[in-house]
Amino acid sequence: MAEGDNISTFSVDGGQDTVGLPRIVMVTEGSDTSASSASSTSSSEDNWADLIKSSEIPPEYWHIQKLVKYMKAGNQTATMVALSCLKDHDLTIEVNQRAIQEIGGLELLVNLLETRDLCCILGGLAVLKDITPNIEIRKKVTDLGAIPLLVGLLSDPARDVQILAAETIANLGRIRKSRKFCRKFGGIPKLIDLLDIKERYLITPKEELNQDELQFLDVARAGAKALWSMSSSQRNREAMRKYGMIPLIARILKTIHLDVAVPAVGLLQLCANETSFQLAIQTEKMVDDLIKHLANEDKDLKTYCSLAIYKCASDAITRDMIREVGGLELLVEAAQDSTNRANKPLMAAVTGALWKCANSDASVKRLDQLGAVPILVRLLDDENDGVLTNVAGALAECAKYPPNRDKIRAAGGIPMLIHHLNNTHKPLLENVPLVLMECAKEQNCMTEIDELDGVRLIWSLLKNDSKKVQTNAALALSPCVQNAADSGEMVRSFVGALELTVDLLDSDDHNVLSAVCAAIATIARDHENLAVISDHGVVAKLSKLVSTTDDHLRANLGVAIAYCCDWAQNRQEFGKRGAITPLVNYMTSRDPNVHRATALALYHLSFYSINCVTMHAAGVVQFLLETIGSKDPILQEASAGCLCNIRKLALATEKIKLKQ
Repeated sequence: MAEGDNISTFSVDGGQDTVGLPRIVMVTEGSDTSASSASSTSSSEDNWADLIKSSEIPPEYWHIQKLVKYMKAGNQTATMVALSCLKDHDLTIEVNQRAIQEIGGLELLVNLLETRDLCCILGGLAVLKDITPNIEIRKKVTDLGAIPLLVGLLSDPARDVQILAAETIANLGRIRKSRKFCRKFGGIPKLIDLLDIKERYLITPKEELNQDELQFLDVARAGAKALWSMSSSQRNREAMRKYGMIPLIARILKTIHLDVAVPAVGLLQLCANETSFQLAIQTEKMVDDLIKHLANEDKDLKTYCSLAIYKCASDAITRDMIREVGGLELLVEAAQDSTNRANKPLMAAVTGALWKCANSDASVKRLDQLGAVPILVRLLDDENDGVLTNVAGALAECAKYPPNRDKIRAAGGIPMLIHHLNNTHKPLLENVPLVLMECAKEQNCMTEIDELDGVRLIWSLLKNDSKKVQTNAALALSPCVQNAADSGEMVRSFVGALELTVDLLDSDDHNVLSAVCAAIATIARDHENLAVISDHGVVAKLSKLVSTTDDHLRANLGVAIAYCCDWAQNRQEFGKRGAITPLVNYMTSRDPNVHRATALALYHLSFYSINCVTMHAAGVVQFLLETIGSKDPILQEASAGCLCNIRKLALATEKIKLKQ
């Protein structure tokens, strides 16, 4: 056999091979797939042990081991023949992969990458590409030093070699060590160079391209696939930006070829974890291409497009772009498609994209026109926590638009939302109270929430160990208590609820404290409830918080202090605990909400004469004379009332002096 006879055996066929394509769906920062593979590795070890015990090792195992022996002992021609025969076996089967590994074939295959013979390099790469999806083999091949050799082969003039090297790197890149080595040995810029392809090849149907042009397309596909694998590392993503990948990936996104689009969009959605890439997607006009690919019937492509939208739609300009090019219509259509329900990664991505897009009035109105609310409510019966979390988040945004609250109720959403308050998935428990908070502002919804014991379940979330869950539950309590029929009696019927609420004022989280202060301000409007929370030491706890510099907390704290003054000696106690002077200092804030809350608190405190003296000494009059001219009627009235009480005290003092 001539040395060149088998070159075609190892060439890459049109790029249709997707073995080992990373199935990346929801990727969190710093995730590592090697960690998630530990359990599967141990189970495969058990399976292999069972196979050996049962003496059912197939004959292919021994045949493959003989071929590897020929490669070790033979000359160049024997090696080529053995590689050709090896490729005839299904190397994606674990038994066959074990056969190569256990006889030392991995070392031999890595060594072949250092030869100068094109046929041997192609043969070795073709085998490595097929066997490296195996986690154990990935680790072993990386430890044998394959990454620097593969990085070197990316610069080879033979495009077949570039393609196979890039695809092998894509498989190896699923472990952290390989990603680090690839960056360390200069693999990132070389992989980015593979993306540099003429736009004509990307937008021309394959049947109209010649063999060379198809191979250029395959090089770009393999490069995108390898970069996708590498992009699980934050440092690699930063290196990709630094080496100029953004304009190249923007060009690749214009492709009409599915096998190129999937890794390209997969790469982009992972890179979209970085703020710099989110901005680039907006400025490089990639949103149009993402929406175009979102319309594709391929489920994987639709998933990755939705994920990219999910990560970028936090920006208002990007949200507008998505809405203007018809992205909301496609997302609603995908959420409504019953054939997608079984595909949980797709449903999670689509509902997540809808959630983030709904964070603007214009988008909510467009979603309302598309009938999105009933579609989302129907998804509340899904069994996947990720889907439920995103659906609840989207409904919370939609419910900010008053007409949608009754639509949620009419579609049967309230019982399902309340049912999910018993869930243990914390991100879901963060979002469900926000939906109920908005719905509670509508009387019919509030009646249904009350009938289904929803308020008690929301209150029980204050015991959750997640600060975010506590915050959102406390925020939901305010409209629930405010709008419930006979809310005072309802609150007192929850055993330990008021004590639990007051105890949360010891939290070290400003968001929790702010939300709890808002809830206390509402609870304290009922005289009997105010008496109970006063007995639990609410005045002392609120007084400890007055030194805060957080304006959001100041605003709610001021209102809470105002309404807690109206019981027994609470006004006097606030004064004795030194709450007055810090409150006066709140008036230096630039936040009008802080001014309103502070004026209200000072007004209620000013009914005790010694408090008036303290306020006057702290210089409150100057501030009140400014705020009395405000256009805010609450601020204006509270400022005037406080000044009136201070003036009354001054007049009374003057009269006493005159009598004396």
